[in-house]
Amino acid sequence: MSEEREIARRHLEARVTAAIEASLREPLERAAWNEIALAIHAFQLAHNAPYAAFARALGGGPPTDWRSIPAVPQSAFKRADLRTFSAAETQLTFYTSGTTGEGFGRHHFRSPDLYESSLRAAWRFAGLPVGRPHWILIPPASEALHSSLSHMMGALAPLASEQNWLAHRRDDALALDVTGLRDAAALAREPVILLGTALAFLALFEQLGERTMTLPAGSLAFETGGYKGSGREIAKDELYALFTRHFGLAPESVWNEYGMTELSTQAYANGLGGPHRPPPWLRALVIDPESGAEVAGGEVGLVRLFDLANVGSALAVQTQDLAVRRDGGTFELIGRDPRALPRGCSRAADELLQIRP
Repeated sequence: MSEEREIARRHLEARVTAAIEASLREPLERAAWNEIALAIHAFQLAHNAPYAAFARALGGGPPTDWRSIPAVPQSAFKRADLRTFSAAETQLTFYTSGTTGEGFGRHHFRSPDLYESSLRAAWRFAGLPVGRPHWILIPPASEALHSSLSHMMGALAPLASEQNWLAHRRDDALALDVTGLRDAAALAREPVILLGTALAFLALFEQLGERTMTLPAGSLAFETGGYKGSGREIAKDELYALFTRHFGLAPESVWNEYGMTELSTQAYANGLGGPHRPPPWLRALVIDPESGAEVAGGEVGLVRLFDLANVGSALAVQTQDLAVRRDGGTFELIGRDPRALPRGCSRAADELLQIRP
C-alpha cells in the first residue's frame, strides 16, 4: 500500500472508531455522519477498482448526501475482490456459503480491529448484558477459519465472564455437546447467554426431545437466524415457544441478530414484536426495488445498508432482504426476497447440521 493511501486509511478508521465510541454516549450528528460517509466513499472510489467501475457505470456526479452513495449488491462480493488494499496485505477473509452452486462471496480485512470494535460496540448499544458466561452453539474460529460468525463469537470474549464452546466440527458435520450443555445448566448460579444460529437451536431442541433445562433467572438467548437454504424452517413464534418450553425463557428474553458476512456491523431485535435497530454507525434504508427510492413508513421494500465500519470494502450494500420501514431508522424484517438465491453468514455453519441432524 502506498504511503498516501495508508495514511488515508488510518485516518478514516480512526474517525470511524472515534465516532463509534462517541455515539455510545450521545447521538451522532447527521452532518458528521454524512461527512464521514462521503469521505469513505471517496476513498473507496480511489482505491477499490471494482467498486469504482461499478459506480462509474451507474453514472451521475459525486454524491452530496450519504443516501446517494451507490450500493453494491451482495452478489458483488462473489464476483470481485472489493478491498482498498492489496491481496498481500489481507489479514482476514470471511466467506459466505457457496455449496448451493451460486458461488461464495469473500469479505476481506486488512485488520480485524475495526470490525471487532464495531461488533462489541453494537452489542453494548443494543443494551445486551456484559460480564456474563457465553454458551456458544457455533464452532470456534480454529475449526471454521473463514466463518464471520465463529470470529464474531470469539471477538465477544471481552464482554463475557467466560466462553463455553458447545459445538464443534466433527467429520464435516456440526456436533452439539448436549451433555455438556445440560451439565453446565445444572451447575450455573448466575444468568447466562446462549448464542447460536436459529437452525442450531432447532437441532438442539430436537435432540433434547421432551427434556428441559432450568437456567438461572435473567438468562438470555441470542439467535442469528440461519435457515436459508436448509429446507428446515419454522415460524419465529414457534421457535421462541421452544425457548420457553425447553429453557423457561420468555420471548422477550430472546434476541435476534441481523448481520451478514458482507458487513462489519450488526442490528438487533428483541422478542417477537420488536424491529431491528441499527447502531448509529450503521444506517438502513428500505427502498422500492423498482425506483430505488425510500418507501414510506409502514411500507415494504428491500433493505439497503450503509456501514461506516466497512472502510476496507464497500460502505453501501444492497441486500435482497424484505422489510417494513419503521420509525427512527428501524425496520421490521420479513425475510428473503423469494426470487433471491439463499445466503446468510449463518448458513455455512448450518449446512453442517443438514449432514447430521
